[in-house]
Amino acid sequence: MRLHQMSARFYKVVHDLHLYLGLFISPFVLVFSVSVFFLVHAWLPKFSEQKAVTRIVSDFPLPADLQNLSGRKLVDAVRPSLDYAKVSGEISFIRHQVNEHKLVIPVIIPGRETTVTINTTNREATIVSRETGLADALVTLHKFPGQHLEAIRMNWFWMTAWRWMADMTVYLILFISVSGVYLWYVLRAERRVGYVLLSAGAVVFFGMIYGLCR
Repeated sequence: MRLHQMSARFYKVVHDLHLYLGLFISPFVLVFSVSVFFLVHAWLPKFSEQKAVTRIVSDFPLPADLQNLSGRKLVDAVRPSLDYAKVSGEISFIRHQVNEHKLVIPVIIPGRETTVTINTTNREATIVSRETGLADALVTLHKFPGQHLEAIRMNWFWMTAWRWMADMTVYLILFISVSGVYLWYVLRAERRVGYVLLSAGAVVFFGMIYGLCR
């Protein structure tokens, strides 16, 4: 009897976690799911008006030891300068065109791309902001937690927070998948249908792997 009570209590805990954690991560799953359509299908409308706004900032502050900086140290060093120019977002990369005396810094916010081009001689910055639309925003949220240019990425607080949430979403999906199999297996009335669907899914999965890897 006691073992049965413990089993019933465990089932209830797993059931509740499966339900409520699934509800909690559903917005994040929706973002990653919908963004795949825009990554895979180029014909889909991008919902972007492609507006561009240009402004000039004079006396743009630059790090004193600019020539000696690179990588993440350079990104961290120019961040206060971007704050001065009221440019926020994730720094994609920094291109230092020494011969042309220019510093080019693309800064990304989901749905907006800002390119800061700095003349290092007269410290004048040309800032061009362009609205890239909802589709691009979803694609940015999908791709940026990845490891491309990992040494300098996650240099904006909100993108770092998004990366942590993306990681957490993956872990919770794994939990929901495993707990879902457990909950299905406990319900004996659903086992036959579950076995058929589980087998069909396995056949399709391994068939695709075979076709892709042979």
